[in-house]
Amino acid sequence: MNINQLRYFMSVASCRSFSKAAECHYITQTAITQQIKALEDQLGLQLINRQKRPIELTPAGNVFYHEAKAILARIDEAVAKTQEASTGAVGTIRIGYEKGYERSDLSDRLRAFHRAYPNILFTCVREGTDELAKKLLTNELDIIFAWDSTNLRSNEEIAYRLDMRSRLCVALYAGHPYATRKSLRREDLRDETILYMSPSGGCDSFGDVHFMQLYEKAGYKPKILLQSNDIESLLIMVAAEEGITVLPSYSVKKLTNADHLVFLPMNAEDEYEDIYMFWKYKQNNAALQCFLNKIAETQEPCVLTRTED
Repeated sequence: MNINQLRYFMSVASCRSFSKAAECHYITQTAITQQIKALEDQLGLQLINRQKRPIELTPAGNVFYHEAKAILARIDEAVAKTQEASTGAVGTIRIGYEKGYERSDLSDRLRAFHRAYPNILFTCVREGTDELAKKLLTNELDIIFAWDSTNLRSNEEIAYRLDMRSRLCVALYAGHPYATRKSLRREDLRDETILYMSPSGGCDSFGDVHFMQLYEKAGYKPKILLQSNDIESLLIMVAAEEGITVLPSYSVKKLTNADHLVFLPMNAEDEYEDIYMFWKYKQNNAALQCFLNKIAETQEPCVLTRTED
């Protein structure tokens, strides 16, 4: 028994004619008659009553008709899903993002992607940037959104694209003397106690270089009380008037509970943080390529990119 025999039988049963069924498949009536006879011989029973005009299914043929219909539908579904998988229309993407990035527009873009590709499942992991880089390199994640704290851009295995350049802002407690200002400069923070947000939780990673250089450019070394990559904890300490902190603006964009906190933009062109998308060149995840293509639709061309293209 083969798929063609099932399809021929379904056509004969639907047309109630060997000749009409043969025309549907562009074969001779003799060929389709032989295929149906071979099918009946394999089953050891008669499926079609040839004495009737037009022909009719036997009781056994009627049962087989419904079963064959279900079998062919399942085969067609399997073929369609296989073809979708080859183009990335189904599959799984493991996404990692750094702490605080959940307040960016990432969720909006994931929602748009899900609507376009409802059969692709994505899972999300929130980690520090060093841990994200490690999981990407060990194939535990397919793509990450992170600061370049470990200099991933120098790794020839890694493709990357600038996802967002976010302006920096200062988080102050409401009673701070600067709280009524419109903006601040790095020079204004000279005498402040800094609660330092670091990509890795310390201040010696590759991703810290840019921020330390900004303090040097302002002419001083910051008075750092502590360093952390936990934005929520830093903001609690600011609200408790332990010090102030400098954050990317996306991390407070959707903050709903900001009691006793004031956020002011940093006033200089180089006061920014870059968030990159990183993924591996050598990966067989077609769903990931769909994701990258969808993200690219909403992004402007950027020179801070290294991709397979």
